[in-house]
Amino acid sequence: MTDPRLGERLWDALERLPRGSGVIFRHYQLAPAERRALFARIAKVARRRGLVLLRAGARPMRGEAGVHGRRGPGLVTWPAHTRREAMAAIAAGADALLVSPAFPTRSHPGAAALGPVRFGLLTRGLSVPIIALGGMDARGERRLAPLGIHGWAAIDAWAR
Repeated sequence: MTDPRLGERLWDALERLPRGSGVIFRHYQLAPAERRALFARIAKVARRRGLVLLRAGARPMRGEAGVHGRRGPGLVTWPAHTRREAMAAIAAGADALLVSPAFPTRSHPGAAALGPVRFGLLTRGLSVPIIALGGMDARGERRLAPLGIHGWAAIDAWAR
């Protein structure tokens, strides 16, 4: 997940991602021309590194492989915080779900985290790949791996 808080660390994070990883471009606060320019820079790195670049937000971007949080062309990922949201996202055509917050996160201070038990109950038997988000890092991945997650997403884990 891109985020302005990463600043220049974004470029190091993109270089460290394993080939085939996904990047969800956010940066909503930028003016349209700045947003397109940053997306184009990230898309260049994504092509070179074999990363899948998705766009969050309403405006289509040249080079996107899909969208996050809405119907659209290509790969469609959707956020889910409850079982009801997960089912609605699947009905809307989600190819994968980003389920959060798995653990406490700086992005949403004070928000109740799911933890492994509630995370597992929320995702049990769903028909699409599950990507854990919220307070995730390698340790969190190990805690949720028995639940069959497809992967994990983060912002702060890349800022370290």
